[in-house]
Amino acid sequence: MRLHFDKGHEYTMRLCKISDLAGGEILAKPIVMPGYIFLLSEGCQLQKEYIERLEELGIIEVYIKEEIDFEVERAIILRGRVEKTLRESVKKAIEKHTYCNSNELIELVDTTDKIIDNLLQEEELIERIYEIKERSFDLYEHSLSICSLAIVTALKMKLPQKNIHEMGVGCLLHDLGLRYITVDYVNRGLDEFSEAELIEYKKHPIYGYHAVRDASWISELSKRVILSHHEHIKGNGYPLKMRKKNIPIEVRIVDVCEAFDEMICGIGCRRSRSYHAIQYIRNNKNILFDGRVVDVFLGFIAVYPVGSYVLTNYGEVGIVIRQNKNHPDKPFIKIIYDNKGEIIQQDIVKDLLSSNDIFIEKVLES
Repeated sequence: MRLHFDKGHEYTMRLCKISDLAGGEILAKPIVMPGYIFLLSEGCQLQKEYIERLEELGIIEVYIKEEIDFEVERAIILRGRVEKTLRESVKKAIEKHTYCNSNELIELVDTTDKIIDNLLQEEELIERIYEIKERSFDLYEHSLSICSLAIVTALKMKLPQKNIHEMGVGCLLHDLGLRYITVDYVNRGLDEFSEAELIEYKKHPIYGYHAVRDASWISELSKRVILSHHEHIKGNGYPLKMRKKNIPIEVRIVDVCEAFDEMICGIGCRRSRSYHAIQYIRNNKNILFDGRVVDVFLGFIAVYPVGSYVLTNYGEVGIVIRQNKNHPDKPFIKIIYDNKGEIIQQDIVKDLLSSNDIFIEKVLES
């Protein structure tokens, strides 16, 4: 894995006396006078004449935005340019597809091979902790993400190469049926659906399966992925309510990856942060999801993505700056506030793997 180093651009805010301002500072909070009269909005750059006027109005302190500079190290499954090219391939194939003719989808067989080849070229695939970006829903990006996550999981579980390939093809097409429903499913929980909407939404695996059912170029395993990617091990999934013994291991892998990625981009649920999605997967181990798959999957997904604000057991606030191999819950963090809420001026980085007495109590919403 060739790691990419970027300059982080995270911000904190500092309460600053008006008399200490020189001009050019950026407001972190709006300035509001009695009667809800907004003088200056958040993000406004303070000019010297603004500062003088604030002093005349008797305003003593304001919150100023300060950039925190730090080097961040991110390991991503597919690098930017590769991901963009592959996404365009998926989009082109799916958008040309018509319900009665699936031949345009054949090129996704080659796309799957490119994803597998790309991943096999990565160094330290087994040890790497991957960053999965939180994002808004995009069908093609979601399909590519599921495919990548499932392939990494299957490679770690040492599944046969043929099965991994066929599973990958199914992943790129798993949500094809979403194109044939009219239900608004983006950033809506299933409990928000009407009964009719819920029935229709849960048909999308069937629609996708029927679109390729008679195609000879796609394997039966790929078709099973499309039909069964929402089936759970105890018969509590849909559309067929299958149980574990009838669900291939490849489909059980996709089920876990699908549930995670749906949560972070808001498909049939309210969009969540990565750590909430991870907790959901962990809590449903051996209930909804195959326990062996869950252990492998959670072993390479970063619990606290780079840039997360976290609170330590010592009451300090830090920012995650990189991950530790094989330890997704023990990243490196840069401390930015001490336990009294005072900003830390010096460079303090703590490795939670080597520090047995410090741990993350919770994630702070930024």
